[in-house]
Amino acid sequence: MSAIPTAVDPNRQHLETARTKIAQGDLKGAALTLNKAQKHNPNDPRVFMLAGLMAEKSGNIPGAFEALRRSVALAPGWGPGLLELALLLARQNQFKEAVETAEKVAALEPKNLQVLAGVIDIAHRASHLEMAVRHLRRGLELVPNDAALRRLLARDLGNLGQYAPALELWDALIDQNPQDAEALMGRVHVLVAQGQPTRALKDTMTLLELAPGDSVYAYYNALAHGATPAHQPPELNRSLFDSMAELYDQHMVRTLKYQLPKQVADKIIARYPHKKINLLDLGCGTGLLGVCLGRLDGALVGVDISKGMIEQAARHNVYDRFHHANLLDALEDTPASLYQVLAALDVFIYAGDMAQAIPNALRILTPGGQLVFSCEAAPEDGPALVLLPSGRYAHQRSHIQALCDAAGFAPVEIEDTVLRHENAVPVHGFVVTAHKPA
Repeated sequence: MSAIPTAVDPNRQHLETARTKIAQGDLKGAALTLNKAQKHNPNDPRVFMLAGLMAEKSGNIPGAFEALRRSVALAPGWGPGLLELALLLARQNQFKEAVETAEKVAALEPKNLQVLAGVIDIAHRASHLEMAVRHLRRGLELVPNDAALRRLLARDLGNLGQYAPALELWDALIDQNPQDAEALMGRVHVLVAQGQPTRALKDTMTLLELAPGDSVYAYYNALAHGATPAHQPPELNRSLFDSMAELYDQHMVRTLKYQLPKQVADKIIARYPHKKINLLDLGCGTGLLGVCLGRLDGALVGVDISKGMIEQAARHNVYDRFHHANLLDALEDTPASLYQVLAALDVFIYAGDMAQAIPNALRILTPGGQLVFSCEAAPEDGPALVLLPSGRYAHQRSHIQALCDAAGFAPVEIEDTVLRHENAVPVHGFVVTAHKPA
């Protein structure tokens, strides 16, 4: 193994200059500087590490892997090189090796806070919350009062369903600062997830005092008062999905076993094998339905409230255009008789009441067109619309049937299915295929 130069280091200035140039986007200048550094020391692992970062920034992912693996081969016990390889693996969704490499770095440098931050980021990218919690706890042993680490740990514990320790952390943060909006909102989320939204009333009132016009705070305040709002505010879903965009495909398909886009795409292609259709993908997300459909001999149009999701969907090069809009507004504003197919997969679970959405969908479809959408199933012996502890809406199957019938759809086919898995438990729902008469 080649050691990292320490005493006399002729490469240090070159490497610092190259790193600065990479950060500035001056990749040509960085390459010239790294060439100088390599002449001083042809086997300096730092040169190959920076060459890997430069290659990734230029879009040369194979070159980035080659350079970073060379860096690790030259210095197998050098933390920074291993960490950069682990981060690249995670950014490229190669999570098994990313996690293994991150754990190796954490063992090599257990007290390095920069390494800790990278390892926690990799754990989150891999949806490995147990790993994230373990390293966050280790971080709090190093910096016991670090508020950022405590917030992350509280959030992850809540997402794992470990509500008691999550609440303990949020309580302590709020005790330190009663106007800590992030901690107040974190405690509200845990109480809602526990099915005890009324216990959050004091917190939601405090949040509204801090920001009186905030629609998200008003939404949770309604929940805390025991009401079921008909819709979620667009701002709530926009921030949620913007934060999830980069990791959404991996999380949905790998972690939640989400197969609905493939199932629905197969149905659509079976009916329109020539693909000569215009299709509106409502709540297109990262474009999973578009990927399963492939290019259409018509227009494939995506609608989503999240710019981050649209950016991910655009990378697949199957959509003709996108609209950055709220689902219900898009339905209201779209001209009549424009599309043969409207799809809304795992969307109405966030939109809520569909009393206006379904008639608008009928208006937008061409004669003989079809609306395909999914819902989580609410019990038939309760309310037609239920807001679940997960924060999503469930719809009563008979109510959806009645809305489709009243709008003029015929026939209406409703098929029970497992929408996804959460914590290894199937989430039951149904897929509706409603036909507009020819």
